[in-house]
Amino acid sequence: MANAVGMAGPEQPLVLLAITAPPKTSGIPSVSQAQPTTLTTSVKPTTAPALTKTTTSALSTATGFVKTSGAKFTIDGATKYFAGTNSYWIGFLTNNADVDSVMSHLQTSGIKVLRVWGFNDVTQIPGSGTVYYQYLSASGSTINTGANGLQRLDYVVQSAAAHDIKLIINFVNNWSDYGGMPAYVTAFGGTQQTWYTNSAAQAQYQKYIAAVVSRYKSSSAVFAWELANEPRCNGCATSVINTWAKTTSAYIKSLDPNHLVTLGDEGFNPSAGDNSYPYGTGEGVSFSQNLAISTLDFGTFHMYPSSWGVDAGAWATGWIQSHGAACVAAKKPCVFEEYGFTTNHVATEQPWQKTSLATDGIAGDMFWQLGDTISSGKTSDDGNTIYYGTSEWTTLVTDHVAAIKASGK
Repeated sequence: MANAVGMAGPEQPLVLLAITAPPKTSGIPSVSQAQPTTLTTSVKPTTAPALTKTTTSALSTATGFVKTSGAKFTIDGATKYFAGTNSYWIGFLTNNADVDSVMSHLQTSGIKVLRVWGFNDVTQIPGSGTVYYQYLSASGSTINTGANGLQRLDYVVQSAAAHDIKLIINFVNNWSDYGGMPAYVTAFGGTQQTWYTNSAAQAQYQKYIAAVVSRYKSSSAVFAWELANEPRCNGCATSVINTWAKTTSAYIKSLDPNHLVTLGDEGFNPSAGDNSYPYGTGEGVSFSQNLAISTLDFGTFHMYPSSWGVDAGAWATGWIQSHGAACVAAKKPCVFEEYGFTTNHVATEQPWQKTSLATDGIAGDMFWQLGDTISSGKTSDDGNTIYYGTSEWTTLVTDHVAAIKASGK
């Protein structure tokens, strides 16, 4: 889904990090994106950015990469179902203690996998206090490896390793939050539909992939590389994204044959299904076609019934089960990678978790999104957020992890 807004909480002195992003939505074509909202969060001061077209790794070599085993994953030697969550914002924090605190809470709660944004693109270089990873320009793009650049992601990977958490790291957003494909379009021209075949945009995208992969290719804290967050090509033939996914995933495998690779899509068109929007191919995505790509190791799917205009009960159950069936047929695992509902979190989402756990072919689920309290206050609340330490957390995390263990899956 599109990303949420920034943190709220008591201020600390010195530098303010401005985060501008629309509320997190994932709508059908008739549902427009909300207008941007700007908030700020206090952070510790950072040094001026270092701009370079290359990166170097300061992370130690590790072993024990995640592998697939039929329709499941083997993580740290154990082949079983996992519980996970999403945090787009953790790589943009500049207080290391905040990152460690969040990771510690995940570890003690039994959360095994965290999906994070591995991108933060700009088309104008911001002030020295703002975290960004890549500046895009047709006249010369640069990758920020400074203290307010990829060094922030470095620390997330380091902390994840220390807390036994695995990371899914993606490379670009379908949405305009933190740059994404729209930022590439601003820099290199064309449209979001032509982004997938724009040679200049794809060349820089691959340079960025190479820069990130080179930093962490030896780290066992990385669960998988992800091509994009919710790639869509509205009105396109499904061959456009399929061809791009084949090319990009093969490129990533050439850089790093040890880590898993996945697409990061919403899972549209897993089967013939009904006549509802998510079962169609209007967004240029066919889950079943993309799952057949040999250099994609597992499938992902998301679910936001209120945004898609579908039922959160019986329809949602069928959506989960249809993806499990597709993955069983493909002999690959599925990850229920994002799901959320803005009201009645427990009553709505707990049945989804139970269905996911009971469905063959689904190897893990990851709620959207993680909430916690850090030094500047509570993290982003887009209505879907489940906060650590709350009764909702007890049911949807603590009890869910216990149910996973009891199931023996």
